[in-house]
Amino acid sequence: MRIVIDNVEKRFGDAKKKEVTALKNINFSIEEQEFVVLVGPSGCGKSTLLNIVGGLLSPSQGEVYFEGKQDKDPTLGIVFQEIALLPWRTVYQNVIYGLEERGASKKECQEIGQHYIDMVGLTGFEKAYPKQLSGGMKQRAGIARALAVEPDLLLMDEPFSALDAQTRTIMQEELLTIWNRTKLSTLYVTHNIQEAVYLADRVIVLSRHPGEIKEIIKIDLPRMGRDQEKYRQQFERYSDQIWNLIRHDAQAAIKEA
Repeated sequence: MRIVIDNVEKRFGDAKKKEVTALKNINFSIEEQEFVVLVGPSGCGKSTLLNIVGGLLSPSQGEVYFEGKQDKDPTLGIVFQEIALLPWRTVYQNVIYGLEERGASKKECQEIGQHYIDMVGLTGFEKAYPKQLSGGMKQRAGIARALAVEPDLLLMDEPFSALDAQTRTIMQEELLTIWNRTKLSTLYVTHNIQEAVYLADRVIVLSRHPGEIKEIIKIDLPRMGRDQEKYRQQFERYSDQIWNLIRHDAQAAIKEA
């Protein structure tokens, strides 16, 4: 299945009732089993675009469609920066929430829920409540919840940005391990250029407002082990290429902040 973002534009009204264009002329696709990362300066519309792809916002122009899904609506899994686990539900109850909403049987919930809890490394914490979990563990639970509905597309909006540097690195590694087991088509938003190069099959670089595609960069590195010394020079070349594309916009965004 292929996800097509066709000529998408998004306009909003600002506080002075003036129309502002957030996204303009956005055209790309996400191939089956492809990991696509959106990167760009603050205010470029990355999260807006992800929300449009996820059906949480409607485009002002253009469309998003899933090739080969005419018979039924696609299933989406979404992981936000704010994990938004339900505090009154245990890890297990949070993970199976989407399954329950779909009307899955108790047996299905148990089998699928436990499978993904084990996959994200939370075995033994099924009965724990969110307040008892570390930040990384909460994100693992959020990822398991998104995976449990076995989505056609996984959407991730800066899921590790609130974590400390060490936990973030660990979570990136774990996400790649999980992705290699599930092979889910994924759209991932980040500010972090190194994270983009580490995770992506392709990086889509957006310009500052209105957000337009500056360049789409194919990351020609092995899926696993990109942080090894033998790939360091190539990794840094990709990082420099992306930074040079967004440097001016990022500096301008800081001045406006």
